[in-house]
Amino acid sequence: MTQTTQNTHFDLHITGFGFFNRIRKVELRKGQPYWAVTIAACRGDEGQKTYFDCSVVGTEAKALFDTHLSSVNKDDTVTASFKLGDLYPETFVHGSGEKQGQTGVCLKARLLKITYLKVNGNIVFQSSPQAADVPAQPVQTAA
Repeated sequence: MTQTTQNTHFDLHITGFGFFNRIRKVELRKGQPYWAVTIAACRGDEGQKTYFDCSVVGTEAKALFDTHLSSVNKDDTVTASFKLGDLYPETFVHGSGEKQGQTGVCLKARLLKITYLKVNGNIVFQSSPQAADVPAQPVQTAA
């Protein structure tokens, strides 16, 4: 008897801390509007930044955007701890500036969860401490 493992779905999650920029509600001609945000995630010893362009998909995250981030100005400072999923790169061509005509890469992801949110130095949300997230196990099927 042989057993095989078949994965039907793979999870790739990114957890981090960073700055929320370009908070916007995307209005569509057809379909429901959705929240989007560019996250400047902090990394390394010197606080280098990695940028993610995200659509907000988590139910609690959407509620936080509706409640606390719908009225922020571009000059407001928003920081958060977050979880992203479904990361993929997307290429584009710069339309203006000194890189005009050159190909660039944008990292796209889905914002799944916010565990800590601060606006202009004021903590507006902090999740309660829970057990650590347990990664999903692959589905096993017998052959």
